[in-house]
Amino acid sequence: MGIKMLLFLLLILASFFGAHFLLYFSLVKLFLIQSHTAKMILGTLLGMLAASFIVSSFVTHFIDTPASRAIYIASGTWVGLLINFLLAILLGWIVFHINRISGSSLPVARLFALFLFLSACYAAYGTYNAFNPRIKNIGVTIKNLPENWKGKTIVQLSDVHLGHIYRKDFLEKVVSKVNALDPDMVVITGDLFDGMDGNLEHLTSPLSDLKPRHGTFFITGNHETYLGVKRTFETLGETPNIQILNDQTENIDGLQIVGLSFPERGEKKDTEKTFASMGNFQKGLPTILLYHAPSDIKAFKDLGVNLQLSGHTHKGQIFPLGYIAKMIYGKYYYGLSTEGDYSIYTTNGTGTWGPPMRTGNTPEIVRITLK
Repeated sequence: MGIKMLLFLLLILASFFGAHFLLYFSLVKLFLIQSHTAKMILGTLLGMLAASFIVSSFVTHFIDTPASRAIYIASGTWVGLLINFLLAILLGWIVFHINRISGSSLPVARLFALFLFLSACYAAYGTYNAFNPRIKNIGVTIKNLPENWKGKTIVQLSDVHLGHIYRKDFLEKVVSKVNALDPDMVVITGDLFDGMDGNLEHLTSPLSDLKPRHGTFFITGNHETYLGVKRTFETLGETPNIQILNDQTENIDGLQIVGLSFPERGEKKDTEKTFASMGNFQKGLPTILLYHAPSDIKAFKDLGVNLQLSGHTHKGQIFPLGYIAKMIYGKYYYGLSTEGDYSIYTTNGTGTWGPPMRTGNTPEIVRITLK
């Protein structure tokens, strides 16, 4: 592990435990908790909740049982709830300081309790939302698109995160929705898996029911590198109608599909070198690129990519984390952007990572009509 990655993880851990301490401090101060015993119980409970997600994430990577999954789901839900509680904390302290500065007598404890309740309701909606992806329809114009491809559709799935939370029944529902769209092609742009071990073939079996006319194509995302790319390919090898594009190009009736695998941890993708190594890639043909992250935009433009399909960002997944995703990826963090002959669509994904919760955005199955 590089020093930058280590520092990043330490920052995440510090922020995570700091958020729990902030919640503890705010509950004590805004609810005027005086009892030493009550403070001890509250502190112990929040400490256990803070540790639960870290411990369960580690354990469930190696142990896949109903009990381990239940603990992971519960601890992940708590993390999502905590993020929503931070908004309630902010509002609670605003009311507290309004009283202190203006001398007014707003009922701080009651309002803080209301804010916590409303944020819990918002989190409950987010949990429901996370398991009900909607269809997103977009149209994209591709230069020199063959006549036989005009009006045809590609369905994009990304960031499904099959594992301890999203199981076979969820994928069955997704596959049913995809088939109802009658697509010409299906592409899966990474993070199909959540990075867990266990019986993955059982989880992916519904993919055999996908019925696109021109095939289903898969590329790896960062979570496949956690699971192990070899294990990923072995698992999907049991699904014969899934075609893996591992830095490879396929020409389908005049439309060039390029699939780039996500770089292994600690490595950087040399996109120009990778394209040059593909013997059958032809610059100038109408080209759709599958790449998990919305990055390397300039290089892909220069290589003649007409449409890049990406995911990875989840659009932040939980409000207000979308602002952080936008700071990192700019305007490419979500949605369709077109610049000359180049377009990119970044989906916010079909599943979730960590907290089984989506607030501020809706998971999606993307239907792309080619023009």
